[in-house]
Amino acid sequence: MSKLRLGSEYIPLTEDDMKARVIVPFSKVAWFTVLLPFLAFLFCVAWSVFFNFEHSTSTHCQVYNFLPSISAAIGHYRPQRDVWKIAIALQAIVRTLVFMLYYRYYKEHVYKWAQYLSNIALVMYAIENISLVTLSFWTSNENYAFHKMSFITFLITSFIHMFLAYYIMRSCLTVAKDFKDASLKWKWRSMMLNVLSILVACYFFYRHNKYCEPLVYSMFALSEYGVVLSNMGYHLTAALDFATTRLIISGNRFRII
Repeated sequence: MSKLRLGSEYIPLTEDDMKARVIVPFSKVAWFTVLLPFLAFLFCVAWSVFFNFEHSTSTHCQVYNFLPSISAAIGHYRPQRDVWKIAIALQAIVRTLVFMLYYRYYKEHVYKWAQYLSNIALVMYAIENISLVTLSFWTSNENYAFHKMSFITFLITSFIHMFLAYYIMRSCLTVAKDFKDASLKWKWRSMMLNVLSILVACYFFYRHNKYCEPLVYSMFALSEYGVVLSNMGYHLTAALDFATTRLIISGNRFRII
């Protein structure tokens, strides 16, 4: 029987595994899951600036701005809207695998007294993913109230998930892991950048509506970008958390080991 090496451990492969079409390191799956919305985000902003500049940067204040808000970039124009929806739908499907991995990992390696925290973290993770899909498919142009509610839900649940996942990894694991220091470091940095970006975005949004100053809405948009990118950076730490995990695809089945 052949064996697959994962870090310092050897896991025996079954006969079906030996016939596997693909053995994918899960770190690549994590990168793919984040790169989908990241590249779509860059495309939407760049395309809006180059081809829809006047409309995407205009506001009720009628002052000069040089960046579109996220809502304008991903939801007001085509092909940006279609590209973003496709990327979000695909990443939502792949993130179910990440959800499964964290569910299994928490059940096996989190202290019993902290299991309720891991359950809350998983629920927040799921709601965050669902709200990202809904805010992307129901844009502010189509249904402003629902889009706004989805965006607020996304912000709240993503922060709760980030905080709980960080705390669980730092204080509630029954095992020591080599990835822990690097993963915790980037989780903390991403979480702090996310909070800072939200606060700065609120400040610039207030100034924009209060004083209608030039460029302030662009600063708000830039802060929004920080919120999105820091969230992506946090989710990318799954590549560190499951660096030695493999996804085995055999026929119409798959296994995670």
